[in-house]
Amino acid sequence: HAKSGCVWPSDPSTKRAPKMALRSAFRPRVPAAPVLQHVRAFSNVSDTLINIPKAKLAPPPDFGQLNPPPRLMLGPGPSNAWPRVYTAMATPMVGHMDAHFIKLMEEAKDMLRYTWQTSNMFTIPVSGTGSAAWEAAHANLTEYGDVTLCAVNGYFGERAVDMSSRYTNNVVRIDRPWGEVFSLAEIREAFAKYKPQIFWIAHAETSTGACQPLEGIAALCKEYDCLLMADTVTSIGGVPLFIDDWGVDAAYAGGQKALGIPPGMAPLTFGERALEKMRRRKEPVKNWYLDMNMIIKYMVADGSGAPRSYHHTAPVSMLYAFREGLKILNAEG
Repeated sequence: HAKSGCVWPSDPSTKRAPKMALRSAFRPRVPAAPVLQHVRAFSNVSDTLINIPKAKLAPPPDFGQLNPPPRLMLGPGPSNAWPRVYTAMATPMVGHMDAHFIKLMEEAKDMLRYTWQTSNMFTIPVSGTGSAAWEAAHANLTEYGDVTLCAVNGYFGERAVDMSSRYTNNVVRIDRPWGEVFSLAEIREAFAKYKPQIFWIAHAETSTGACQPLEGIAALCKEYDCLLMADTVTSIGGVPLFIDDWGVDAAYAGGQKALGIPPGMAPLTFGERALEKMRRRKEPVKNWYLDMNMIIKYMVADGSGAPRSYHHTAPVSMLYAFREGLKILNAEG
C-alpha cells in the first residue's frame, strides 16, 4: 500500500519463490531525503519542543546488587517462604482482570477453604498484610453503636481494642494474664454483662503462642445474636483449625506465618451470618479500600454470567505466591 511505505508486486508472472516474493512485498521504501532531514531536525530540537524539565536533586548513589543475607526467621514476624513460592513470584505477570488470573484466584480460594476447613462462599485473599484482612473484618461487620467485646490476653488483644474503637463507641473487654486462655464460663459471664454484637478472640495469640479453644463459643454467640470473629494469623496452617465445625462467623489470617508465604496477601472468610450483617448495614463501610460489598463483585462470581467489577489492582505476583504456598500445604494435607 502506498501509504504504508510497502511495495506489493504487481507482476503476476514473477518467478521468485513465495517467501522471497512476500519479503520483497513488505520491504519498506527508503524515506525521501526531505523526510530524513525533518527527522534529524526534530532530533536536534526535541528537548526544546517537548521541554522536558531537568531533575533538580542529585541522583542517589549506586546501591549495588540486591543481596539479602540468609536468615532463619522464627520470630513473631514473617517466616521463611518456600523456595517454590519465590519461583512462582518470578513468573510473568498477567492483568488482574485477565481470565487466567481470575482462574488462579478461584484455585487459591478453593485451597484456602480446604486450609480453613470451611465451605464459606466468601473466602478470599485480601490485597494487603494480615492487618488489612483484620481491619476489613472490623470495618465491614461493625457499625457505630455496636457493642464489641474483645478477649485480651496479649499484645494483639490490645490492638483489637484499639482497632475496634475506630468503628464503634462501645468497645468492652475481658482480660487474662498474657499466655493464659479464657474459659467458656468467663466468656459466658461477659456476654451476660455486655450483650455484644461482635465477640473478638485470638485463636492463637501471636505475642505469646497461647492457643485458645473455640469449641462452644459459637453456641453462646448465637444465643446472644452475636458474631464470632477469630484471629487465626498464627494458627492457620500450624494447628488444627475448623471454621465450620466451630461455628466461626468471620476469620482472618496472614500468609507470612505457617503458610510460608511472603507478607502481602491475607486470608479472610465471612460466613452467612456475617454476610447478612454486612448487607444490612445502615451506612457505607468506613473504609473504601476494604469495603467487601464492593470487593465481592470482583472476587466472587454471582452466577449470572455478568463480568466481574474492577475495584483495585490486585497484586498479581503475590497471588502467584499465595496460590503456590497453599498448593504446598494442600499437598501435605
